[in-house]
Amino acid sequence: MSDHVEIPTRMLVHALIREDGTVDAGELYTVAAALGMSDQQVRLCIKRLVAEGRFTHEGRGRRAVLHATEDTRHALAPNADFLRHAFRQDAGLAPWDGVWHLAAFAVPEAARTARDALRETLVHLGGAPLQGGLYVCANAWEPYVEDAAHRLGAHDALTLLTTTDLRSGGTEDPTGLARRLWPLAEIADRYHRLGRLARSRLARLTDDTGLCPSALVTIAVELAAELTRAMEPDPLLPPQLLPHPWPGTQARELVARCWAALHERDHGRTRPVLFRLYADITREAADRATP
Repeated sequence: MSDHVEIPTRMLVHALIREDGTVDAGELYTVAAALGMSDQQVRLCIKRLVAEGRFTHEGRGRRAVLHATEDTRHALAPNADFLRHAFRQDAGLAPWDGVWHLAAFAVPEAARTARDALRETLVHLGGAPLQGGLYVCANAWEPYVEDAAHRLGAHDALTLLTTTDLRSGGTEDPTGLARRLWPLAEIADRYHRLGRLARSRLARLTDDTGLCPSALVTIAVELAAELTRAMEPDPLLPPQLLPHPWPGTQARELVARCWAALHERDHGRTRPVLFRLYADITREAADRATP
């Protein structure tokens, strides 16, 4: 497998948001070049993000500073919540209670944009479609679903319920339902890729004591990008519903070790907020795994 990581320019910009909500253009261009991106790619991406109202722009060229809007900064929080939950599952601290969580909606054609956005949100939150307008999740997703429905103006069309008795077609065994409703093989393949990348980057962090600050940031961005690529389509099913061994568990453990190594070599430097969130969560996981 190639060691190259495809990273969207937009993801790179988001990954470099610092604690004060700014992105330093000099660092952005340096890391982008290390990842094989051209200056023109970066300039066009910045222009689009400003036009969309996700950032404001101050200064020119490499001396410029981008300021993330409140909505842009707020959007990072749920990803941290899901990552924390995944590590709790890996550590056996979030066992399944046997409850399925369902969401149903009937949004009229006149509000098709809101309907499509709600459908995409339910899938992003780990839901699987049972039939038209009815989705199921194995985790307690109600606060996130309701928040999305409120934002989309579709809360009155939303119904939430739970059950311990779920059958789909002729399948009622929970592990069979998980195999039937979610593409577990595809999700596992993404984690295999993440595991290979994390193992490679951990070797660099362990063996190469001369890595410069921009090289460390580049490794952090690569890990964040591949972790996002693996986790965004992952419904974070409880371990009881997954094949054993599950590659997501090992991949996240390797990522935790990478982030711990990055933190050790940070020497108190100011790091982007996403890295701090990931580092805090994965360092907690690494500490739990240490006898």
